[in-house]
Amino acid sequence: MAPNLSNGSAVVNVDNGANPSPFSLQGSNLTANGHVILSDVPQNITLRPSPHTINKSTAPGSFVGFDAAEASSRHVVPVGQLKDIRFMSIFRFKVWWTTHWVGSNGRDLEQETQIVILENSDAGRPYVVILPLLERGFRASIQPGAEDYLDVCVESGSTQVNEKGFSGVLYLHAGEDPFTLVKDAVKVAKAHLGTFNLLEEKTPPGIVNKFGWCTWDAFYLTVHPRGVIDGVRKLVEGGCPPGLVLLDDGWQSIGHDSDPITKEGMGQTAAGEQMPCRLLKFKENYKFIDYVSSKDPRSKGMGAFVKDLKDEFKSVDYVYVWHALCGYWGGIRPNVPGLPEAVVVEPKLSPGLKNTMEDLAVDKIVSTGIGLVPPEMVNQMYEGLHSHLKSVGIDGVKVDVIHLLEMLCENYGGRVNLAKAYYDALTASVRKHFDGNGVIASMEHCNDFMFLGTEAITLGRVGDDFWCTDPSGDPNGTFWLQGCHMVHCAYNSLWMGNFIQPDWDMFQSTHPCAAFHAASRAISGGPIYVSDTVGKHNFDLLKTLVVPDGSILRCEYYALPTRDCLFEDPLHDGRTMLKIWNLNKFNGVLGAFNCQGGGWSRETRRNQCFSQFVGKVTSKANPKDIEWNSGKSPISIEGVQVFALYYHQAKKLVLSKPTEDVELSLEPFNFELIVVSPVTTLPSKSVQFAPIGLVNMLNTGGAVKSLVYSEEGNSVQIGVKGTGEMRVFASEKPLGCKIDGSCVAFEYEENMVRVHVPWTGTSALSIVEYIF
Repeated sequence: MAPNLSNGSAVVNVDNGANPSPFSLQGSNLTANGHVILSDVPQNITLRPSPHTINKSTAPGSFVGFDAAEASSRHVVPVGQLKDIRFMSIFRFKVWWTTHWVGSNGRDLEQETQIVILENSDAGRPYVVILPLLERGFRASIQPGAEDYLDVCVESGSTQVNEKGFSGVLYLHAGEDPFTLVKDAVKVAKAHLGTFNLLEEKTPPGIVNKFGWCTWDAFYLTVHPRGVIDGVRKLVEGGCPPGLVLLDDGWQSIGHDSDPITKEGMGQTAAGEQMPCRLLKFKENYKFIDYVSSKDPRSKGMGAFVKDLKDEFKSVDYVYVWHALCGYWGGIRPNVPGLPEAVVVEPKLSPGLKNTMEDLAVDKIVSTGIGLVPPEMVNQMYEGLHSHLKSVGIDGVKVDVIHLLEMLCENYGGRVNLAKAYYDALTASVRKHFDGNGVIASMEHCNDFMFLGTEAITLGRVGDDFWCTDPSGDPNGTFWLQGCHMVHCAYNSLWMGNFIQPDWDMFQSTHPCAAFHAASRAISGGPIYVSDTVGKHNFDLLKTLVVPDGSILRCEYYALPTRDCLFEDPLHDGRTMLKIWNLNKFNGVLGAFNCQGGGWSRETRRNQCFSQFVGKVTSKANPKDIEWNSGKSPISIEGVQVFALYYHQAKKLVLSKPTEDVELSLEPFNFELIVVSPVTTLPSKSVQFAPIGLVNMLNTGGAVKSLVYSEEGNSVQIGVKGTGEMRVFASEKPLGCKIDGSCVAFEYEENMVRVHVPWTGTSALSIVEYIF
């Protein structure tokens, strides 16, 4: 796979002799800036500097390869011993999903690891990222080896695709900032592979700015048009109109192999029963075909349903539908007129996947096989499906069950070639029918997808499903699984956020941990959607997320763990609080969550309860926990001497110096959101001032959309999105306040100005002016 820089690059070519790579093999030691990171490196390991770097003043990273004695479709090769260096990593705990894992030695690593970051040291060792790559028809991952070796596993997935020599299956990059380090490593990987685009080069679909409702937990497979319309109506009547409606599984025409092709699988109503089924036609099933518009009896089918939905509810800008990468869970039914050719293929799990958590979907798929459309014909499948959906008014698709091609690739040129054919066809179809970005990717957590499937796809799930309860039956799972979800999403975003806009998944507003979820979604930077049962909503909670026009107060970036959490375990060490940060337009936000009590068990190979770690946790927070210089709209804090910290849950204001810590304690599965706003001094009055935002909204600071200080230095104008109680910090009481030019009443206490911002009935900002 030759490098391809034709589509724009965030890197430059390395000048020979300038800024040599910090990595070298010194005897049997692999070093970074002279510090050993891997010892006892075998003689068959090769190291070569990258021909690309980030800029002329940045040292390049290095590629790791190896030579094997014999050609094979799968190599497991020791790279070097990892000893007593703290690391964080992302590994596949399920076939479909990844999560965070920490340790200090090679034996602590997990199977199917997608990225490793080594911690820096006070002695000068830099942060180091180890990124497994693709090479020719092979894909690499990291796993534990004997005697603390870090092993690289390189596999094609097909016994017909064999190689024995590799020059770049791992990429090493060093730096002093772990967040910049990962971004830079992925930029070099893009220049090296030429197969994907960075998130910063793409535009997420419009659904990221809208409140959404998904039908999955509301109906499961019994979803039907009248129920969907009723569900949207209930949300609108409650004051939370959705801008997105997502029809999840249950709308397609499916059947078992034992059924006639004319018989739809009408009996599949419980989750899991549908997984052995295959797609029978591109058109929707009888429930939607039989829909008749109440406005015009001549108007029927899915197109009539979508039109009625959008006509009746003006907030609904987008209707998406679910489908699997291979058409349906069981793929395409062979020998069905109107569908492309398909062959039932028996999935084969690699040794790495056999060590992942037992999963119902995998069990069902393995037992019945996948009706696979050959790669040279897969464009027909996507064209047939997507052209129909577009013709009936569908705006985009959630593509699920993505990472199964590696199990089906024996006779199709291996996992890389099969995946590339499918992702290229999907990309072409999405560009043709859904504006190039009308996709939510799901069950896609593996580097094959990230490197091959994200040329156009811009939005993807970064965590396992929201589980209302533990599917294994643990009643405590109602709580500890929610902490797992937070950690999946936060840490996965450090890796995946370079490729796709992180989507933290739906949740239910009536769940016991609903506020816990809502707080994380509010500052995630991604879409916010719920899967509430029809008419069963916590509107008080939803109104802390949703603006009356159906939009949300979305952050400017995507949420990530704070630097002091990267190498810690916020699930089962009994002491670490998960802290995440994000940026709004004029302030930062810190989210603190007590997630302790459950997570991955190496012994049982599954997520489980760790009740011994449930308890109160205490941590410190600091304005510099926020990485202010991030994203397309960084916030300069140069010269800022004081920050105003507003605690959403405690409803209190604290002033903090840039290097000053504040202490925070949380009970189990509780949270706090802190607006961190730089304080400015008005020159003519020496008044200290900082906007806070709408305190009735979870992303309080996200309501501040414009901020103008007058030239005279005695007034401030803030453009506010939404409605509710607007607060600002002011060291003195203002002379007056205005909203859209009219004087309004205000209150002043505890150094905060409080004023009520009414809803104008439009999406226009309300201009709130403070006069001193």
